[in-house]
Amino acid sequence: MTPRRIRAASLTRLLGAWRGEQAGPAYRQLADGLRLLILDGRLPLDVVLPGERELAHALEVSRTTVTAAFGRLREQGFLHSRQGAGARTRLPAGPGQRGFSPLLPADQPGLIDLIAAAMPAGEFVHQAYAAALSALPAHLPHHGYEPVGLTVLREAIAARYTRRGLPTTPDQVMVTHGAQHAWALMLRLCAGPGDRVVIDHPTYPNAIDAILRASCRPVPVSLPAEGWDVEGYCAAFQQSGPKLAHIIADYHNPTGRWMDFAAREAIAAAGARTRTLVVFDETMLDLWLDEPRASYGFEEPPGAVVRLGSAGKSFWGGLRIGWIRAEADLISALGTMRASIDLGTPVLEQLAAAALLSDDEAALEARRAVLRERRARLLALAAERLPDWRLEAPPGGLSVWAELPAPVSSALAATSERFGVRVAAGPRFGLDGAFDRFLRLPFTLPPEQMGEAMDRLAMAYARLRPTAAAGARASAGAVV
Repeated sequence: MTPRRIRAASLTRLLGAWRGEQAGPAYRQLADGLRLLILDGRLPLDVVLPGERELAHALEVSRTTVTAAFGRLREQGFLHSRQGAGARTRLPAGPGQRGFSPLLPADQPGLIDLIAAAMPAGEFVHQAYAAALSALPAHLPHHGYEPVGLTVLREAIAARYTRRGLPTTPDQVMVTHGAQHAWALMLRLCAGPGDRVVIDHPTYPNAIDAILRASCRPVPVSLPAEGWDVEGYCAAFQQSGPKLAHIIADYHNPTGRWMDFAAREAIAAAGARTRTLVVFDETMLDLWLDEPRASYGFEEPPGAVVRLGSAGKSFWGGLRIGWIRAEADLISALGTMRASIDLGTPVLEQLAAAALLSDDEAALEARRAVLRERRARLLALAAERLPDWRLEAPPGGLSVWAELPAPVSSALAATSERFGVRVAAGPRFGLDGAFDRFLRLPFTLPPEQMGEAMDRLAMAYARLRPTAAAGARASAGAVV
């Protein structure tokens, strides 16, 4: 099988502004930039990199710099080479052959993770699992395979939609292993290789990855300074003939913004006209922070809209429960197709989710209260330690989309790990190296850890921007 190759021009675009003025030798900065691309998935595994001479010419550096960078990556286990076959990307393995993951801290004591925008479980999750264990014996005499989900959970999800203004029956619900699994199922059923899928730009990176893994082609519609570009969506539907559109309308990841109902209605209507199935990813729906907003407030064209939900962000990421809300015939088709992938979602987790969703407001309000405090804490820390960054308080969600004065997000993500903090660079949320002026900052850490993380991030940023060094050093010594 012919190995995949990446051209020097494409790799240069992915690297973006990889070089900082005071961030160390050029070869190390280049190695850090390439390592970051591999870790966060923008540079796939087992891809052959351009030759050293070709890449040096594209990056306008010496061949010695590229040779030293490749050598460093080989030592770290991120490249392997065979005579005449070029250098291929890979992930290193540590003790026990455990692979690295961009979502998990590396084996480095004290490393603070600002990549995952997620909260730990609250006491309500423990209570829900206790209730699930009590209910489990009634299900043990059955085979346990439920391709569309347990009736009790589908009823709880349907009742939740109905309470919030969208009448729903259990046969309109399928239970999945989280919203990401739900999106992958939708892609498998409704799209094929080469089909186009419209997305927000920026958007949740794993949604992009799922589109690419399905051999589909993402069609980005850029978010304007405020709101959504409704005309842009309508034009993309009309001009590119997409099968699906993936839109995060409720407390968008990574920007945190909320789409008004007029925009939703216009996009859904455009999808109906062009036979584009509009998929609203409602993973963040429960996490409003400033004021409660009605969840559903427009007439949907029949069969034009599918909704994805999840318990992960609302309650706990370890509770791998999501769902699809769609017309009954689509749910039936998904259930038939799913048997070729897996045979259902674990029963105990479904019972725990049913317990949570049947009476969820106390748990959600407790979570919102914590997030409000942590959002305020993050904004205050950023204003003090990184005053030339532009951050706005999102009305909901789990993170802030920070705008940097220069396109140094990728370089900062590579540099910051040496200061003990790991961050998700802006280009991870887009295509072709876009958003290198942006960084997603979750406000999910406890206050003390968040203060330490921002201190370290400020020091890493000072390495890239010498003029900010004095201010960063002063902030690093402040009492948190």
